[in-house]
Amino acid sequence: MENRITSLFGIRFPIVSGGMVWCSGWRLAAAVSRAGGLGLIGSGSMTPDLLREHIRKCRTAADRPFGVNVPLTYRYADAIMEVVIAERVPVVFTSAGSPRTWTARLHDAGCKVAHVVGSAAFALKCRDAGVDAVVAEGFEAGGHNAREETATMPLIPDVRQAVGLPLIAAGGIATGAGMLAAFALGAEGVQMGTRFALTRESSASEAFKQLCTGLGEGDTMLALKKLSPTRLVKNDFFRLVAEAEARGASADELLELIGSGRPRRGIFEGDLSGGELEIGQVAALVRDLPPAGEVVARTMAEYRERLRSLPEL
Repeated sequence: MENRITSLFGIRFPIVSGGMVWCSGWRLAAAVSRAGGLGLIGSGSMTPDLLREHIRKCRTAADRPFGVNVPLTYRYADAIMEVVIAERVPVVFTSAGSPRTWTARLHDAGCKVAHVVGSAAFALKCRDAGVDAVVAEGFEAGGHNAREETATMPLIPDVRQAVGLPLIAAGGIATGAGMLAAFALGAEGVQMGTRFALTRESSASEAFKQLCTGLGEGDTMLALKKLSPTRLVKNDFFRLVAEAEARGASADELLELIGSGRPRRGIFEGDLSGGELEIGQVAALVRDLPPAGEVVARTMAEYRERLRSLPEL
């Protein structure tokens, strides 16, 4: 399959694995890239030295294009970028900050740059900053979301109308049918987080994976809106947050409640009660833990099958 996304990143299929904290290490990124997609290493839970190690292992294991996702508000963001540039990473996805901050310097280093947005207004800022592609992520996605809370279905055509950049859809996509729907709305690629978080190569704990493959409709919800809207599994920690928010807790009180290391405890260490469990709504469709390469193959096969069936509808 060839389009602007595959040409831009030098990949076979326009499928990107999200750069998720505590899930997206070198094993997952390499597996997706070997299968023809674009694997991303999630740097938002790594020190610069650890990221360097993951980059080098991914390059050895895949020998195909891969990338790094960098949340620009992360405390190590500047040092992370220096590692990315020094290691000559071919693709960088940025999020949670201004695309102007690093795009020009990354381009000078030979990197392709995509930026994650939750609105058409931010997509316009990406265009003005000179990014190569935008990722329009609806609020169905797991983890941190845009404050606008725009769902994927209205977001994709809104961004498509606003900018002519290569467009990747994210949020609530875990199947070939979802990929086809996103393409019908104007996307040229998809970024899947939840589906790849629940694979064999994901570095999330087995306890977290098993819990998420048993989730049903309505088992996740946005919380922490006074800080950064975050989609969480409804566990004991979520209920503490919900109770605090219901009584009008301040941002400082919520920060104290969260403390430090909650996502690590939940996602990486498997504390299913007191940990912060970030996963998307589409987990309700996921019931297995296949290899990541199989996810890529399945997604493309279903995409083609659904595309062929459209005339019958």
